[in-house]
Amino acid sequence: MPKYIFVAGGVMSGIGKGTAVSSVGKILQSKGFKVQAVKIDPYINVDAGTMNPIEHGEIFVTDDGTECDQDVGNYERFLDENLSSDNYITTGRVYQAVIRKERNMEYGGRCVEVVPDIPNEVIYRIEKVAKKSKADFILIEIGGTVGEYQNLLFLEAARMMRLKKNQNVLFILVSYLPIPQKIGEMKTKPTQTAVRLLNEAGIQPDIILARSRLPLDEPRKKKISTFCNVQREDVISAPDVDSIYEIPLNFEKENLGQRILKKLGLKARKKNLSDWKKLVETIKKTKKQVKIGIVGKYFGSGNFTLTDSYISVIEAIKHAAWSLNRKPKIHWISAEDYEGCLSSRRLRGLKKYDGIIVPGGFGKRGVEGKIKAIGFCRENKLPFLGLCLGMQLATIEFARNVCGLKNANSTEFDPKTKYPVIDIIPEQKIFLKKKRYGGTMRLGAYKCELKTGTKSWRAYLSSNLLTKKVNLEKKYIISERHRHRYELNNKFRGILEKRGLVFSGINPERNLVEIIETKDHPFFVGTQFHPEFKSRPLRPHPLFREFIKRCIKK
Repeated sequence: MPKYIFVAGGVMSGIGKGTAVSSVGKILQSKGFKVQAVKIDPYINVDAGTMNPIEHGEIFVTDDGTECDQDVGNYERFLDENLSSDNYITTGRVYQAVIRKERNMEYGGRCVEVVPDIPNEVIYRIEKVAKKSKADFILIEIGGTVGEYQNLLFLEAARMMRLKKNQNVLFILVSYLPIPQKIGEMKTKPTQTAVRLLNEAGIQPDIILARSRLPLDEPRKKKISTFCNVQREDVISAPDVDSIYEIPLNFEKENLGQRILKKLGLKARKKNLSDWKKLVETIKKTKKQVKIGIVGKYFGSGNFTLTDSYISVIEAIKHAAWSLNRKPKIHWISAEDYEGCLSSRRLRGLKKYDGIIVPGGFGKRGVEGKIKAIGFCRENKLPFLGLCLGMQLATIEFARNVCGLKNANSTEFDPKTKYPVIDIIPEQKIFLKKKRYGGTMRLGAYKCELKTGTKSWRAYLSSNLLTKKVNLEKKYIISERHRHRYELNNKFRGILEKRGLVFSGINPERNLVEIIETKDHPFFVGTQFHPEFKSRPLRPHPLFREFIKRCIKK
């Protein structure tokens, strides 16, 4: 019988429910159990694909092409598991399924109601993950905060599951304890209110993860225990940390894993977080820096810099840098700073970085600034890694300034360009014409055949992401995740290749360019796919690792 752990949040959003779920999962894995994680998002959207990344954060993509919340990326990185569409639930998906079943007479003609039919659909989807994965533990994160109207139906599903499965269901509340600057005291009242709101939904938390700027002291633990009806040992201190990868170790100091197992009547099969401890030691001890500039446009929000839009890129940089005993220092560079920049003086500021990354994105804003930054990297032998849009803009820059194709462009930005070196693929034109935007891009994992002798091939050569197909041709195949509508236009491959652009990765099924690079450069590589989605803390992505290696040599 699988065990189910629901994780809800109190007081405010953004306090780390996703990393809490990931950390609990890592702890249970280390004790010999098989773990799966499910994210429930309370919005009406069917998936996260049509959302603005500044508002929602990064859109993470799974192997099967599901566009989902960035927390799914955290689950994959901590658990080292490839998740799927089954691991992601939204209000939109649930209602869509219930309405479809009603139209198909799957409810036998009876009246279909919000309760219990919506919670029952949620329960069905959670149990489907358990059945399919045969996991010992299913961790379910309920998005938002308790007391919000949007997640009441998901809390109702959790309550109904507890009623149905009794001792096989556990509830964890992640709640925030503020320390007002003028008062200087950690306050428990907001958490007490959050627990009371959870009680109103028919749920009593078994464990409270107390998030705060500082560790929880004994008086606060006793107060939460008394007023929130939990044992003192079940109030777990969760202070701010420099690295999210410290969190499982901090939780284990508070004996969280053993508390969970005891409540569910289980015993640890083993105990091994040694690799994770080594990783955290490396993170803490590493002093030498590597400076990486990210030229993007999805991180500005008023007077604040929001980095969630590129969270997988950031983590991939960290994984690679730590594996090479370097501390990554990431700088945010607005592409719009280079828009209309006539002199090279401002661009010369890029030389202070060891390498430049241009990540993915959509829309025309900031494009010309990115192209100028890319050109500077190519001409000045500055290590460069272009991801998705970054690869497309590197192709445009090369076409304009090396091949002499004046004003070459992508039809995304200039539909009438004379030289459409980047163009939309035929089936995408049909989707856009019919205004079918959601879930219609080239999504998920696709094969890529590597060209031997190239920088990319060498990077992948010792990686477990590489599949060597041993036959007469000795092909080297990788599989990487995509999220885009536009591709390198094969009509221009001849002139681009003739002038020195190397196509080091090709999709064998459709003959589409997946990786570009240049020869006479320490590292100038662009990928049509998103390698950051497959990077793991203990298994850095080979392209990011090779990029950081070249940055260090610079």
